[in-house]
Amino acid sequence: MAAVRDNKALHRFELDAGGQVAFANYRLTPQAVIITHTETPQSLRGRGIASELVRGALEMIRADGQKVIAGCSFVVDYLSKHPEHRDLVA
Repeated sequence: MAAVRDNKALHRFELDAGGQVAFANYRLTPQAVIITHTETPQSLRGRGIASELVRGALEMIRADGQKVIAGCSFVVDYLSKHPEHRDLVA
């Protein structure tokens, strides 16, 4: 699977999968990156792609020394299941 990238022009993290793009929209604040919406193409759902996308996004946020705010239910659920990322929560 491809690496997650930060499409700064569209304010979203992206992951290529199956010839399509899964993405997580975000908004930057002085305190944190707010992930506002995640979307995986319908034909690719149920394969762990959204989890891979969010994991990659969180790793990029950590590498940048930032915090995250879960602004969508998928990210809330992901963080509840992955305590290794809880230190990023603003």
